[in-house]
Amino acid sequence: MKFNPHEYQKYAIGYIKTHPVAAILLGCGLGKTSIALTAIDDMLHDSFEVRKVLIVAPIRVAKVSWPDEIQKWDHLSDLKYAVAVGTQEERIAALQADADIYIINRENLSWLIDESGLPFDFDMCVLDELSSFKNWQSKRFKSFMKVRPRLKRVIGLTGTPSSNGLMDLFAEFRCLDMGERLGRFIGQYRNSYFKPDRRNGNIVYSYKLLPGAEEEIYRKISDITISMKSTDLLQMPELVNSEYTVTLDEEEKEKYESLKKDLILPLTEGGEITAANAAALSGKLVQMANGAVYSDDGEVIS
Repeated sequence: MKFNPHEYQKYAIGYIKTHPVAAILLGCGLGKTSIALTAIDDMLHDSFEVRKVLIVAPIRVAKVSWPDEIQKWDHLSDLKYAVAVGTQEERIAALQADADIYIINRENLSWLIDESGLPFDFDMCVLDELSSFKNWQSKRFKSFMKVRPRLKRVIGLTGTPSSNGLMDLFAEFRCLDMGERLGRFIGQYRNSYFKPDRRNGNIVYSYKLLPGAEEEIYRKISDITISMKSTDLLQMPELVNSEYTVTLDEEEKEKYESLKKDLILPLTEGGEITAANAAALSGKLVQMANGAVYSDDGEVIS
């Protein structure tokens, strides 16, 4: 299939190519994978800026999404890739294969760095779901930081960089810039931008932002970050509502009214349909009007 990128995709591709360290924060459906692959392909085969690329992703995304995107687009047909998942023997075979891109699931990143015995000779890494590295105490984060200085380029992809608040950004951006913008230590980051919120004596359970801290954090990371929302960029067709009149026969109407009145409907073949409250009743009545309803046993009654 021919790849005809939208303007925002062209911008993101160019951004990756001109920023050795970048956080690409794009909403669902904006094409993060195809954007990253297009930039990688250009840097591998046109500008020759990179030689060997590691992609770290969730297991299903590593096994399915990245390979599917490479195979889908015509302009990526010259990319050679290997998927390092499965048994240890399968992973080692994939990592020793002749390829441009090596795709591994995030659970095996520590194994690759600390246990595999293979040289970590990648010059670019893509962290798909950068938010997977938000825990600065995790084994995954610590392993990655051991090899981070060897990488010339690191790209982070995610649509949810701070699902639990801006404290998440510390570890994520340290993976990218090794602490240049938000600091090298969590205590330094915490003291600069947060103050204790809920606490019991010296034990702090949560933190809240200092006045102006949110704007300052965004300013610090702005030179390596682009953020786009699906609702701002995706052009969806106009919503069309269609109304259809449903006519119930006498038997169906009698059962409908019985359930509506009593919140329970015995079934002739045994069992019953019950609604615990008004919300459940509404759902059951809608099911009946559409031709089928779930019984209490989970069976479909039509």
